Amino acid sequence: MKHKTMIENYPHRMGGHCGSGAMRDLLHWHGLGWDGPPDEGLVFALGGTLALSYFRSSDLFPPLYLVGRGADFEVDLPRRLGGRVEVLTTDDAAEGWAWVRDEADAGRPSLVWGDIAELPYLRVKLQMSRHDIVVIGYDEVAEVAFVMDNDRAEVQEVPLEALARARSSTSFPQPTRHCTYRITWPDELPALARAAADAFAQSAANMRHPTQSAIADPTSASVGAEGLAASTELAADARTWAGLPADDLEILLFSLGAFIEKAGTGGGLFRKLLANGAADIARLAGDHATAELADVAASCAQAWTDVARAAVQRDVEPHVRLDAVALTAGRLPEVEQRLVESLENATDSLLAAER
Repeated sequence: MKHKTMIENYPHRMGGHCGSGAMRDLLHWHGLGWDGPPDEGLVFALGGTLALSYFRSSDLFPPLYLVGRGADFEVDLPRRLGGRVEVLTTDDAAEGWAWVRDEADAGRPSLVWGDIAELPYLRVKLQMSRHDIVVIGYDEVAEVAFVMDNDRAEVQEVPLEALARARSSTSFPQPTRHCTYRITWPDELPALARAAADAFAQSAANMRHPTQSAIADPTSASVGAEGLAASTELAADARTWAGLPADDLEILLFSLGAFIEKAGTGGGLFRKLLANGAADIARLAGDHATAELADVAASCAQAWTDVARAAVQRDVEPHVRLDAVALTAGRLPEVEQRLVESLENATDSLLAAER
């Protein structure tokens, strides 16, 4: 058995989102792309997991949760591209580590979950269990694993003990259970237009007909909704915060801004990533409706960014910021509706061009 190994020259770039950043690297490492190595936005768009969930609950800290993608990106993307995925979970730390070690010994990187609060290089206190990282090697004598993270440019040496804690977390939104994605990639990728049409259709369906496939379950929250209804719910709920004490309101406003811009969303609650990806697809496929989708997604991303900026304005009293949030959030239902319609139009256009 080896005691040390590391994949050399792993093609890592920093990314806006942990999942799409990791998948971009993996596609590049496997030599897959349509016009050279793909950019992160293209990878995110082809995942087909654009979504929207909003809820507020006193059982959480912070008491607000907002996410703009669904739960199954890491499975849906490889399968859409012709690959196979096994999702391995266990409560046995030795078994979970063996999965990763054996893949590294075979010269293959492993996509795994790790709680951000247990990854020392991130230096955060907030716990979030579903953070994608890629393990590209280990040194069992030095007791470290070599990790790639979308938030860091260089290889991170993570103590094996810390990695084990990160991979056995029971924090929000769900236990990590040493989750490991064992992906078998295809030798070549399918036609881009066909894959994009399928991804756009899935994202539109996530928004129109959400099926409880969100990263966290809003059903037990005092306020909550998914899909298009979530933007309406957020806009309405924000107007009820006016009577809250300043400290409680500050937490909600700060959290709102963080979930939109800072929580690994790529900016604008994942909508900026979709805009970039749609622009790449439009260029490569020569599709006008997909170019329009890129513009609409960029406008939608900006609307979410406007909400975040209103929430965290410096040197402005919380209740004044709340008024600005309520005003900007009022635009969200309309722009989200336009985004879904544009996803559907691009789907139809790409499919028509294939016939």
